Order: sequence, then C-alpha cells, then structure tokens
Amino acid sequence: MTAEFIKLYKENPERRKIEEITRILKNGGVIIYPTDTVYGLGCDIFNQKAIERIRQIKGIKNKHLNLSFICYDLSHISEYTKHLDTPTFKLMKKTLPGAFTFILESSSKVPKILNVKKKTVGIRVPDNNIPREIVKELGNPIITTSIHDDEIHDHATDPELIYDQFRNLVDVVIDGGFGQVHPSTVIDCTGSEPKIIRKGIGDVNLIS
Repeated sequence: MTAEFIKLYKENPERRKIEEITRILKNGGVIIYPTDTVYGLGCDIFNQKAIERIRQIKGIKNKHLNLSFICYDLSHISEYTKHLDTPTFKLMKKTLPGAFTFILESSSKVPKILNVKKKTVGIRVPDNNIPREIVKELGNPIITTSIHDDEIHDHATDPELIYDQFRNLVDVVIDGGFGQVHPSTVIDCTGSEPKIIRKGIGDVNLIS
C-alpha cells in the first residue's frame, strides 16, 4: 500500500477531492491532514480497525490513549460530551474555530467508540476548512492525534517530507501547505474553572 498524495487549498477545498477522502475514511482509511496547528493523523471515529491502526502507527497502548475528536462546529459536541455549562459553551463559541483543544467530560458514547474507559474527550474545531469540510461530508467527527508527540521539527511541517515518512503507513497524505511547529492550546474544562494545561498557538488571553 502506498498512500495517495492529495493537494488541497484551505480557502476553498475541492469538493471532488473531499468526497474521495471521505470515501476512503468510510472504508477504514487513515489520513494525515493539515489543521491550524500541526499536521494530524486521523480516521473515522466509528471504525475500530482504523483506530487500531492509529494506535499501532503511534505506538500507543490503550491506557495511554489520548485522542481528540475533530468536529465541524459545536452542533455535534453534545453527542460526545456530558452537559456543557453555559460558561464553557460561551468560551468554546468565542474561541472556535481556533487553535484550541477542550478537554470535556465524555458521554457514554466515547468509551464504546475508543474501546477503552475514558472519562474525558478532547474536542477540536480547527480554523482550517480542509478537516472541517471532510468532517462535514463524513457526517461525524474524526479521531485525531498529532503525527508527532515530541518536539515538532521542520520535517514534520513539510507535507512532502511527511509523505516520505508515512507513505507506507497511511492511505492519504493531504498537502495543505506547510504546518505549524506548535500545537493547540489545551484547556481542561472538567473542573469548576477552565484550566490551561498546555500553552500552544491558541491565545490564552481569550480564556477569561
């Protein structure tokens, strides 16, 4: 298996290519795609074999599984999280789409999806039309993790170099231009007040 290398422009992703990528995801494919931060590794949340492939690619054991969901907007979040209080919803509405990951209490759906006990789930709505249009076409979120968890180097921001590294591990690498070297800002909203647990590209001054 050699991955397809598909060029898309975030301002106006080509519909035909979005449909092709979505078809691959529905068939259990794993893709690498651009976000508003680092490049992500993702699959359909409802395909267990594809999720297992991501675990193998990243070398993640179940108990260490920290995957987030890429959503198109806030409309589907209630399916995967417990009741959001008004301040948290307003904060998410103010900052999304954007370079933030929100840690929320997961609904009963999440452990079934991930096949592991998880009380929390990360939610992302990136400020990039490519993953958002893929999710919109797919009809449900995609599981996501960054392609590298350690320090991001230049070779992890260049889609052609990413393709060289992952071409035999995934089904599609999307060239959406150069990625960032810094990840999203992570906000834990499971307590009484939002807590910044990782400072990334997202402006922490918005968390107030």
